[in-house]
Amino acid sequence: MSQQYPQQPYPPQQPPPKKTSVGKTVGLGCAGIIGLLLVIGVIGAVASSSGGKDTGASSVKPAATTSKNEQPATEPSKTAKSEPKTEEPKKKTVTFKVWGTAPAGALGGLDITYGSDSDNRKGAFKNGTFTATLPLDDEALFYTVTAQLQGSGDINCSVTVDGHTEKGHASGGYNLCNAQANAGLLGGWG
Repeated sequence: MSQQYPQQPYPPQQPPPKKTSVGKTVGLGCAGIIGLLLVIGVIGAVASSSGGKDTGASSVKPAATTSKNEQPATEPSKTAKSEPKTEEPKKKTVTFKVWGTAPAGALGGLDITYGSDSDNRKGAFKNGTFTATLPLDDEALFYTVTAQLQGSGDINCSVTVDGHTEKGHASGGYNLCNAQANAGLLGGWG
């Protein structure tokens, strides 16, 4: 006969611990940070491209109130002196320059092009200099001036945008003098 042992109850089993999604949280966090930085950059670019234009919100004046005994102000007479007119702010310009010695070669004189990413023009080198100005376009990505020698010479070139100047130099042969100012991500020129 076999001996039977009394059955012992097994201790109740605990459910396994829940798995946390640390990887998903970290990945979503990195994407969220990158997205936030992208949104901040776009907002900064839009804000800087407005050029500080007055939206009119700050020019609203509260209506004047009068007490029971006061009379409302009347318009000044036509003979009274009017307030001095304020000058409108000057439009910003971009200045392009080329200077130096550049004798005409077999292909003619110095070949100059200048402008922005959306406006390209040709210039003429007279008496050792070239200067041109264009109005500043807030939407432009860059402004550039390029001058190519036609066999010999020594020239310098520059482009000045909003007080910032970029310069270039070329000497001899058919070399190029190039100066370019680029719009910054959040405004400004560099």
